Amino acid sequence: MSTVIKNRAPAEIQVTAEQLVRTARDSVVEDEARIEKLKISTRVTDTEELKMHQAEKRRDYEEKLRHTMVNAGAYIRYAKWEESQLEFRRSRSIYERLLEGENQQYSIWIKYAEFEMRNKFVNHARNVLDRAVTILPRSSHLWYKYTYMEEMLGQVDKTRLVFERWMEWEPSEECWASYINFEVRHKELAKAREVYERFCGCFPTTRSYVKYAKWEERHGQLALARSVFERALDELPLSENKKQRLFVEFAQFETRCKEFKRARAIFKQSLDILPAEDSRELYQAFVTFERQFGDRDSIESVLVTKKRDQYETKLETDKFDYDTWFEYIRLEQAHALAEAAAATENPEQHARVLVQVRTRVRQVYQRAVEVIPPSKTDKRLWQRYIYLWINYAVFEELHLQDVNKARKVYEDCLACIPHKHFSFTKIWILAANLEVRQKDITAARKILGQAIGRCPSKNKIFRAYIQLELQLGNVERCRTLYEKYLEYAPHNCQVWQKYADLEFSVGEEDRSRSILNLAVNQPVLDMPENLWKGFIDFEVQAKQLDNATLLYERLLERTQHVKIWTSYARFLASLKKDMPAVRSLLEKSLTHFKKSDDISAKEDRAVICMAWLQLEQQYGDALSIEKVRKMQPNKVKRRRKIDTGFEEYFDYVFPDDKNSTPGLKLLQLAQNWKRDAENPLKKPKTADENEIDLDDI
Repeated sequence: MSTVIKNRAPAEIQVTAEQLVRTARDSVVEDEARIEKLKISTRVTDTEELKMHQAEKRRDYEEKLRHTMVNAGAYIRYAKWEESQLEFRRSRSIYERLLEGENQQYSIWIKYAEFEMRNKFVNHARNVLDRAVTILPRSSHLWYKYTYMEEMLGQVDKTRLVFERWMEWEPSEECWASYINFEVRHKELAKAREVYERFCGCFPTTRSYVKYAKWEERHGQLALARSVFERALDELPLSENKKQRLFVEFAQFETRCKEFKRARAIFKQSLDILPAEDSRELYQAFVTFERQFGDRDSIESVLVTKKRDQYETKLETDKFDYDTWFEYIRLEQAHALAEAAAATENPEQHARVLVQVRTRVRQVYQRAVEVIPPSKTDKRLWQRYIYLWINYAVFEELHLQDVNKARKVYEDCLACIPHKHFSFTKIWILAANLEVRQKDITAARKILGQAIGRCPSKNKIFRAYIQLELQLGNVERCRTLYEKYLEYAPHNCQVWQKYADLEFSVGEEDRSRSILNLAVNQPVLDMPENLWKGFIDFEVQAKQLDNATLLYERLLERTQHVKIWTSYARFLASLKKDMPAVRSLLEKSLTHFKKSDDISAKEDRAVICMAWLQLEQQYGDALSIEKVRKMQPNKVKRRRKIDTGFEEYFDYVFPDDKNSTPGLKLLQLAQNWKRDAENPLKKPKTADENEIDLDDI
């Protein structure tokens, strides 16, 4: 017997599992579409053929049920087919078989009952729903279906019995509402009232009693509705009978009944009972009521007095609660401005009211700012306190137009701040802006100069002062301020850049260059990369490309970062159009990074190679592009040992490194030979297929 050697080499075209699955799925879809096109309707000519057809369909359905888990959809389709064949007993049997394993799904019970009702088997449907609500008493859908069926059949008493069985389980509020609406539809208001009583006993909440009272009101029983509200105040638990919604609804009910005295009494009594934080809606409703039916001045005074007492009580407990002071001031300020606006028609009364407004609001502000924080080192506590002074000064300037008083507020605020520990830039700038608005530039300069002397570390003060002088066109003062600024912050690159931009904007190119040159020579800088970039951009903008080249050379003497090499190369290529110099520079950078075998150095070399290729593609020729493309590294995955095991990392293998290292070249030749021996028909690996299989190594 001859031995046949099988070719065990992999096929030239590989097929993945995903392709096999996709092909199988597509073939199934095509077969189904072909079957649908060829399908013809079954024509039955006599009883014998009908029975054969029915037997075949039943066999198909039963076969599907045997080969699947409990599938409710399959059972229901089977039952509907039997129903279409008028085989009601068989259809009922199928539903029963399904319910033996799936009796916890209310949708199956509903479909079963609908089948019985659809075919007018009322008693069967009633039995099905009775069994359903016995097994699933918490399913509202079944109860809704049961009551709907009985009501449609005109069985009012039976429907009421079903509702009673349902209510024994204490369902949700919507279910009780269905029972009440049923009684109302059948004109049984007394029975509906009894249901409401039971509903309020089951859900003793404000919402329940309010719904009950509004229902009585809709049916014209105002006395009963009032008694429901009164019972709610007595019967509800402590957490419910003090809710503002109950008082608001009660008062609005009395308002609709034209009982304005009752409504006003309810509002006043509830405001005395409820705390301030829980009565905002009640206050708003009271104000709306008085605006419609009462005296505006009286209600405003009542509300303001009530709120004032509440704020005073809070402040007696904790006088350092600045949030309460803010709310108190806001209340007094709004009320005072409203009084002043209401008295504008009478000049004498307006002047008198304006004096009262100033006195009352200023007293509250003065009391608030006198509460100085106890700690002189905790700035977070002072931050909230300082805004009292700011609001005080703004109120004096904008609302009362008293500039002298506003100036005095800023002076007092600056006097109380412990500047030795910390200061607030906002106060200094606001005080200076006040003087600017009054066109007193000298006073504004004095305030800002004092701010620089007391807290020179505040950058915002310098920026605000420089911006002011720049708007006035005083370039010499701006220079002085920048020099003063740099004495305190010589490390701030942004200040150096702004100073140089100022000189360049006024045409002083040499001064700007000197400033930037002095800046880059500073020993400590916070963002030197931005400063060098700005210096180079300045030289490019001034069209001094030789100076920009010298800057790049100076920068390379300080640091050999890869971004500097690439940026320098792009500069030479795009602006100087000097590709030989670009190539020389990039070769020098590769030589520099080639000295280290660290992975970071290899990554930098790869970045430079990629940037070189891009420049050649943009400015070079075909020969240079091909040369640089051959220099591109191969990215390979390697493993190295660490304390916890092994980790994978990516390494770069450069063509010149392969030629200089015989071991790597020999290893590559061995892998190529092994690959060709195993698969002589397989195409050789392309340049993009760079991954090395570490297991083969």
